Amino acid sequence: MKYPLRNLIYEKVKQAGNMTDAELASALSKDGVSLPEAELNKVLLDLEIYGLIRVTWVTKEKRRVELATEPART
Repeated sequence: MKYPLRNLIYEKVKQAGNMTDAELASALSKDGVSLPEAELNKVLLDLEIYGLIRVTWVTKEKRRVELATEPART
């Protein structure tokens, strides 16, 4: 059974608390998951829309990915 990519990325962020997008890509590649930057951006956007994570720009090239303090309610 294939573990959904969205869940895998959420678990990585949950374990670390917060990390940069480069650290997240590195952690995923260590687990054997290689994905294009566009796909990573799409999944991060989905998780942010669901209210599970927050993505903020640190520098022009680096983003910080962290857990949202309180999940959004629908």
